[in-house]
Amino acid sequence: MIVSSKKLLQKAKEQHFAIPSANFVDQLSARAHIEVAEEMNLPLILSFAQSHSAYQSLEEAAALGKYYAKKAKVPVVLHLDHGEDFDFIKRAIDLGFTSVMIDASSKSLDENIRITKEVVDLAHGNNICVEAEIGHVGTGISVDKFDEAQSIYTSVDEAVSLTEKTGLDSLAVSIGTAHGSYKGTPVINFERLKELSENVPVPLVLHGGSSSGDENLEKCALGGIAKINIYTDFILGAYNNLKEHEAKNYYDTKNVLKEGMKDILRRYYKVFHTQSI
Repeated sequence: MIVSSKKLLQKAKEQHFAIPSANFVDQLSARAHIEVAEEMNLPLILSFAQSHSAYQSLEEAAALGKYYAKKAKVPVVLHLDHGEDFDFIKRAIDLGFTSVMIDASSKSLDENIRITKEVVDLAHGNNICVEAEIGHVGTGISVDKFDEAQSIYTSVDEAVSLTEKTGLDSLAVSIGTAHGSYKGTPVINFERLKELSENVPVPLVLHGGSSSGDENLEKCALGGIAKINIYTDFILGAYNNLKEHEAKNYYDTKNVLKEGMKDILRRYYKVFHTQSI
């Protein structure tokens, strides 16, 4: 069933677990994520990033996402990840996404507040939840070869200000992770996470979950993060599984790739201590 993220993330916040935000870039990855969610009887946030429009259009993503989410036997949120501009986010809302993110984290605080408030006003008028970001989650070595960018830790005062002045529903924070994969394991600022969790009233989101280390992510889920985004690990999992297993034809190849992604999501559901809702 396709649902809003509001109640899911609030329950995750209150009961100290995280829900995976699994990015999909095509039909195969969407099906893989939904099948695991149903298999484990757990909620899922099925996400499509604006930057992945290179692989499928927003219209395709909306059609696929709604189809599989509505058919699912578990709660599924169709989420726009890293929306970069108002027009794209408006299109996503019009196409049926049940949650959207506006990422104005690279802007000044005042500009971030202005842009986020504009999106919140639009989305809430359509009963859609909004995620924003404060601080900045940079990039590691991404499979998408995004430009290198430095992470900037989230300030507690700025996080509270953005939340109070915009009415956003969830907040992505920067505490040491990066998008893409890493050389080694990142060092997470758990003290900052504790401060944010104690002072920010809305559910917190962690971007850059891939290759951040299971122990780190488990501590994040138990320590105040309600939603953890994963993308790169799915792509690498699919590719690595293909290298390890011989595929004799097109259909075998698809199944091997899908199983590689499914194994990753199964693992993260356990790491995040995700509960059924």
